[in-house]
Amino acid sequence: MMQKLTRDNLLSLEKYAEARPAFRKKVLAHKRDRRLELGTNAALYFEDSLTMQYQVQEMLRIERIFEADGINEELEAYNPLIPDGSNWKATFMIEFPEVDERRGMLSQLRGIEDRIYVQVADFDRVFGIADEDLERADDHKTSAVHFMRFEFPAEQVDALKGGAALVAGIDHENYRVEVSPVASNIRQSLIADFD
Repeated sequence: MMQKLTRDNLLSLEKYAEARPAFRKKVLAHKRDRRLELGTNAALYFEDSLTMQYQVQEMLRIERIFEADGINEELEAYNPLIPDGSNWKATFMIEFPEVDERRGMLSQLRGIEDRIYVQVADFDRVFGIADEDLERADDHKTSAVHFMRFEFPAEQVDALKGGAALVAGIDHENYRVEVSPVASNIRQSLIADFD
């Protein structure tokens, strides 16, 4: 199981300021293998302990948080986004650069967060479970950002580790796309999230 972050995994603000350029470079390289474009206007950013460590360190830096309670709050907020060994966790983003177009599309894409899937070989699709922490959509529109968990049965994990193909997509009436197969660098990075 991927380890959750503790205060022991974090650098002090001073140490982080020194280490930040090299750490940031390492994280950005790592993230390249964890971003999956779903068509031209949507993407999944798969999270893990390294991406979350970076997120926490950046939040502590920006907010100038150095007291234990504040650090613990950040850890409580971001640790749930670290995979648990049988799943992948991702930030799903709908990306329309133009504000008016984005607003219009977010109303046309209501429910899209429940139609995002990954599929291992000929197994059933695994649909992402969206926004377990709080509701991010309403009756009029969806949010541009959703947090997702893809929970896999053991036989699918074994199949992936054994080389099975991986496909990902969105099956929504106003946005249909399938990535087949998922690029091998992304697939390999994601397999590392399993026990």
